[in-house]
Amino acid sequence: MKYYLIAGEPSGDLHGANLIKGLKKADPEAEFRFWGGDKMAEAGGAENLRKHYRETSFFGIVNVLLNMRTISRQMRECRADIESYAPDVLILIDYPGFNMKMARFAHERGIRTFYYIAPKVWAWREHRVKAIRRYVDQLYIIFPFEREYFARHGIDPVFEGNPLVDALAARRGTLPSPEEFRRRNGLDERPIVALLAGSRRGEIRDNLPLMAELSRRFPDRQFVVAGVSWLDRAIYEKYMAGSDIRYVCDQTYETLRAAEAAVVTSGTATLETALMNIPEVVVYRTYEWQVRLRPYVLKVPFVSLVNLNLGREAVREIIQSTLDVTEAEAELRAILADGSKREKMLVDFDELRVVIGNAGASERFARRMVEEIQNSKFKIQN
Repeated sequence: MKYYLIAGEPSGDLHGANLIKGLKKADPEAEFRFWGGDKMAEAGGAENLRKHYRETSFFGIVNVLLNMRTISRQMRECRADIESYAPDVLILIDYPGFNMKMARFAHERGIRTFYYIAPKVWAWREHRVKAIRRYVDQLYIIFPFEREYFARHGIDPVFEGNPLVDALAARRGTLPSPEEFRRRNGLDERPIVALLAGSRRGEIRDNLPLMAELSRRFPDRQFVVAGVSWLDRAIYEKYMAGSDIRYVCDQTYETLRAAEAAVVTSGTATLETALMNIPEVVVYRTYEWQVRLRPYVLKVPFVSLVNLNLGREAVREIIQSTLDVTEAEAELRAILADGSKREKMLVDFDELRVVIGNAGASERFARRMVEEIQNSKFKIQN
């Protein structure tokens, strides 16, 4: 069968690649075409990559408005390519700003559409639930708490675990020892605190200054920011100036493995950190008006995926507009070695791994997708 996949950012590229591997096992005759990145190209063939996410990622209202012509052109290109390829199924991976429009397009042309990794409508833009119900043939979710949410909105989703577990399992055996990580990056012997400040310019701008201020309160620790290669190192250095923070690039899992604890901006990184069993504090710095409006705008009680999946605050979430690190300092000290909250947090992480599910999710999702397509074809023929 023919599969067309669309992912628009690094996490989608990772999960798309693992899904392609699973689809190959479930359907040995599978053919692919996709928008994604290097990992999907490696899994599904570089010749099948139609557009790299580096060309399609526009985040923030201002950035989107400035690039409206480019975005519109890319949507036209994508629609034309889907029609030309005539896939058996279109698989949309997160990236809702773009992919929800592709779902409507495909539905209107009778192209079977699966949505893999649902838009976070339970947090904001809940109006998208109606579009999912109308334009998506099958929704595949990766968080257990989403089952009840979507059921309440008339959608019967498929949950087979979280593919992040697969990504971590694949990398775990290849990670260097903490000692080797220090040697490679010229780090000293002080215990490491990992800083995951986000993967977008705005997140770095807002959160790294607070993390830099926090690092000054812990001269006995070595703070290491895990940068990403699609952002210039100068962006990080601008906000690290005057601090003792060290920078490493594209070594997030390596940094976490070597870390005693972590300070993390909300997002997938909060879940990755917990699944690697590293105690963490979640910090998110934003505008004062956004802090005040949060209870009225955000549809869920937490911002971290750890707390959302456990249904309680297992990791401390500090959302503020100032550079005051008093609260963050107290929470970080509590999760360092011999800290008062460390052991309880590690026990909570054990529970989280049970809730999230075992490895193999990507293959289980792939099998369900292939079965769904085959069953639908059988119904049409009969």
